[in-house]
Amino acid sequence: MTDQALPSTTISQAELDRIRASYSQRKGPGLVSVLGKVGFWLLIVVIVLYTLFPFYWAVKSSFTPTNDLVKTPVSLWPQRFTLDHYHRVFTDSSFLRALLNSAIVSTSVVLLALLIGTLSAYALGRLHFRGRTVVLYLILSMTMFPAIAILGSLFQMMQRFHAYNTLWGLIIVYLTFTLPFTVWVLTNFFRAMPEELEQAALVDGATPMRALREVLLPLAVPGMVTTALLAFIGAWSEFLYARTFTLTERSITVQVAISNFTGNQQFEEPFGVRMAAAVVVTVPLLVGVLLVQRRIIAGLTAGAVKG
Repeated sequence: MTDQALPSTTISQAELDRIRASYSQRKGPGLVSVLGKVGFWLLIVVIVLYTLFPFYWAVKSSFTPTNDLVKTPVSLWPQRFTLDHYHRVFTDSSFLRALLNSAIVSTSVVLLALLIGTLSAYALGRLHFRGRTVVLYLILSMTMFPAIAILGSLFQMMQRFHAYNTLWGLIIVYLTFTLPFTVWVLTNFFRAMPEELEQAALVDGATPMRALREVLLPLAVPGMVTTALLAFIGAWSEFLYARTFTLTERSITVQVAISNFTGNQQFEEPFGVRMAAAVVVTVPLLVGVLLVQRRIIAGLTAGAVKG
């Protein structure tokens, strides 16, 4: 009986790699992959807890009686519940007036920064003239100075122009830092827009201002909304200039009013009242962020161009 030779089969290296890859996929994710995902989610949880814990502590302290706030050891969960701190906040006429002053100052700063900053950013981003880059970096350099470094000069100017202890003086002071940031951010938005859009509008007979208003501004809505939010938060939360340039109840802002709260007894620190006021002040910012998120999405879709 003659032995018949079996046919030899040759597998290429590429086919072998494909088989190994298919086998590894059937095995499921490896240990390294699982550990990487677990570490990633643990990092997310740590960041969320680190970010939200101060706000949680403020809310918890605002509903905790004053006697429980100074007990040791510290309790992470409220043992008793009270609304006395919020009652004192909303019945304080000075705080309510300061809340209105902050709303006026912050809104005015946002509107003026967007109005002046949009026109300046359009000129720096779309028009070509000598020294444009120098002007842009000069504007950016204005944001590099610490706030306290120019405090003395601003104080003298406020007194010279009779703007001390006035809301309009505080608005102008806030614009010194808000406006350069607004111009820088919006300039990059205008510069990134296609030139064909503006040229098409000009060819159709539109003026540069009309092209800015009807063509470029809808595309710049995401940048304008984001800049407006940051400007509002900066003006709403600012304390150093407000403490220095405002003095009486008719002009102090809400941050100064929070620091002016005193205890009912001597040597008593009103931690609960200040935490309640901090929560009240933070709520408008949270609402504004939620509204801005929707406006950003709407601005992106409104700026779409159909072919």
